[in-house]
Amino acid sequence: MRFLLPLTLALPLPALAEVPQVVTDIPAVHSLAAQVMGDLGTPAVLLDQGANAHNYQMKPSQARSLQEADLVFWIGPKMTPWLDRAIAGVSLTGKPVGLLEATGTFRRDFGQTGAHDHGHDNHAQDHTLPGHGHAGLDPHAWLDPTNARYWLGLIAAELSVTDPENAATYAANAAAAAARIDALDADLTAQLAPVQARPFVVFHDAYGYFASHYGLTVAGTIALGDAAAPGAERLTGLRETLEQAGAVCLFPEAQHDPKQAALLVEGTAVKLGDPLDPSGSSLRYGPGLYEALLRGLADDLTACLTKG
Repeated sequence: MRFLLPLTLALPLPALAEVPQVVTDIPAVHSLAAQVMGDLGTPAVLLDQGANAHNYQMKPSQARSLQEADLVFWIGPKMTPWLDRAIAGVSLTGKPVGLLEATGTFRRDFGQTGAHDHGHDNHAQDHTLPGHGHAGLDPHAWLDPTNARYWLGLIAAELSVTDPENAATYAANAAAAAARIDALDADLTAQLAPVQARPFVVFHDAYGYFASHYGLTVAGTIALGDAAAPGAERLTGLRETLEQAGAVCLFPEAQHDPKQAALLVEGTAVKLGDPLDPSGSSLRYGPGLYEALLRGLADDLTACLTKG
């Protein structure tokens, strides 16, 4: 006896919507995109673990991933100029989304004084030690949690245009992630309030958004530029002015030799803090990185600034 299969089994199944291929530039953006995508897919991140976000050489496999991407979420050319060159050099089939230039992103300039009002009583000060070379738009905008919260919605909207069948999931994931950032922001506001008036020096001018949002006092920077190591002449001048700036702590930075910072504080009242990592490239990549990045900065700052 022959058995006939049901007619429905003989018909082709409807094609499932393909989740967009997403590429990101730095781990903080990757974390935000991963939270929005959730279980639907995993975005790629170009910056290797431990690499310098400002100065990076992409691998051929990463260039192919970039070329095949449906969406590229990145801060913008001021932060990752190597990606700007790569986008110009490949036949990009997808859409690049520059978060820094997106309408609704809060932007600040290097050296800008005062704090952006997010509902906190902030009184941030942003000074520079002699010879500081930064000018123009500060691209480190992910260190303001208000921007991260806004970008979650932007990422969800862009994904929904490319993949409308999963739009509700992207929106729900973005809302849940935004709620987590709200709780994080409240925790860090309370944690950092006692050290707002205690000045500190950092390796390079990457912390203006964080300091502005939480009302912290950055007394200056060691390096003249994003990737430049300070020369001997500048180090001599910095040592003479550290105490004059009233700095409580000096913080080295991940991906840079901490020996120079240690030499600068030797014989002074300035304390050496743990290395800071503004891009998060030394952390474990994934959805939880953004929270770990901001909590790590707050913990490292308070650990040094509250001593003595």
